Parts: sequence; structure tokens; C-alpha cells
Amino acid sequence: MINLRSVLSLLVGMFVAVVCTPVFAQTSSPSDDSKALSDTIAQMDAKTFAAFNAHDLDQLMSMFARELEFYHDKAGLTNYDQTREGFRTMFASMPDIRRELVPGSLKIYPIKDFGAIEVGTHRFCHQEKGKDDCGEFPCVMIWKKERDTWTMSRVVSYGH
Repeated sequence: MINLRSVLSLLVGMFVAVVCTPVFAQTSSPSDDSKALSDTIAQMDAKTFAAFNAHDLDQLMSMFARELEFYHDKAGLTNYDQTREGFRTMFASMPDIRRELVPGSLKIYPIKDFGAIEVGTHRFCHQEKGKDDCGEFPCVMIWKKERDTWTMSRVVSYGH
């Protein structure tokens, strides 16, 4: 006799395995679509943080949607304008701050009819008292695609 609890557990497990598997890890050889999505988001991440590292505030903010919600465990929730001001202040107070993606940490998940989820760990470094002061922090970014344009509509940065 089949136990209803066992069947439900199996169905939930199958759902989680399918829905929560990164796009590039779903099969041993990713489809062209999943590889293209992963490549696109990786390129967008690199472009975002090239602007961050150059302290190019206008270019950096062009990567964010106007309806941005930026969740930070220490700073709280900020919108587009508040996030812009936060970056401006950061660049002025830490002129050498830079960011890099921790190798191997990037995972991309598609969002049907919307865009993609980027999950990764980034390292921020700046000089303090003549030495590199670095920290690694997890982040989640929700990328929204409108026509051929990708922007981040939600950012979650935590573990600070």
C-alpha cells in the first residue's frame, strides 16, 4: 500500500530538485538557452562591478532598475535614489574600495517570463592602516529583462 506521506515527500523532493537547480547544473551538458543565460548574467555581473571598481556612479546605477529594492542586513532596505547616495558616499569615503566575484560561487537560476536569479559570493577590499581589509559576503540579485535590457530589480546582501 502506498503511503500518502511518502508520495508527498517524493513529489516535494522532485519539485525542489527541478525548480531549485541552477540553470547550468540541470544536465551534464547545459542547453544552449541555459548556457546563454548563465553567460549573459555573468557578463552583466562583470559589467556592474567594473563600474563599481572604476567608481563610475552613473554607469553603476544604469545596471539597476528604477524600482530597485536593495536589502542589506546592516543598512536595511533602500530604493534606487538611496542606493545611489550610498554608493556615492562609499566611493568618497573609501576611494580604493573594489569588488570581485569569488571564483566558483556564481549560480544562475531562470525566472520564467521575468529574468534570472544570480547567487554568489563577492569579496570587497580596501586599504585600512596600510593593509588590505577584505570581507566575503553572499548576495542574491534578481535580474529583470525588458526587451533586450537587463537590470537588477532586487538585491539581497547579507552576512556582514
